[in-house]
Amino acid sequence: MTAMQLPDKIAALLSEKTYRTDDIGMSDASVLLFQDNVLKIQPDNEEAENEYRMMAWLHGRLPVPEVLAFEKDGQKSWLLMSRCSGEAACSEKYMRNPDRQIKLLAQGLKNLWRTDIADCPSDCRLKHKLALARYQVEHGLVDIENTEPDTFGENGFENPARLLQWLYDNQPEEELVLSHGDYCLPNIFFSEHEISYIDLGKTGIADKWCDIALCYRSISHNYSGAYNGKAYSAPDDLLLFRELGLEPDWDKIRYYILLDELF
Repeated sequence: MTAMQLPDKIAALLSEKTYRTDDIGMSDASVLLFQDNVLKIQPDNEEAENEYRMMAWLHGRLPVPEVLAFEKDGQKSWLLMSRCSGEAACSEKYMRNPDRQIKLLAQGLKNLWRTDIADCPSDCRLKHKLALARYQVEHGLVDIENTEPDTFGENGFENPARLLQWLYDNQPEEELVLSHGDYCLPNIFFSEHEISYIDLGKTGIADKWCDIALCYRSISHNYSGAYNGKAYSAPDDLLLFRELGLEPDWDKIRYYILLDELF
């Protein structure tokens, strides 16, 4: 670790440990994987602060990494945490066993929803999400090249501003729970005894259908090979909903997928 400039406290904890870079996921963070620890380096912003805050709050409530150190300098933040056991939901083991994978994904959602949110320190309801989306649009931060094919253009919205206005005009009623906020396959880990959660920067009180929508999209993309070019035999589209004991609310699913396009 001597070749990388790190805050003194974190450098001392890592010493001469070796690591590899994690290239799974689509965030702008750099993630370094050590044998027992993970170092996440990302911009010093609200999402980084929320991840630290929620990871500390969830300790003892749900299986999440333990915070070992958190430092920031106004430009970057460094979050050193313990490493989750098990394998990500998008690993080969689970992609080849979709029945087991989706059963566990559904259980992971239920575990979140059972968590008492009375003193949750993070409010991620639509009012908050739409304000963040407005900032993205007004500052030209929406990457329209990295969206679903029909979100913008001839068969979609003219531009991000039009999508944002549609989102304001069509806000659904929220069913509030503890929401992961980015419930995608790389962020959920399965081991023999537990389901663990990582990438908690968007975690807080929000509509349960936000997580359902992003989970549904992530399942579809991972099986189609959209992320790594390797396609798998896809499970039944309704399997997730059967495991959750819910009828699909396609309007809400579409709404939250469209909202996520602005981030």
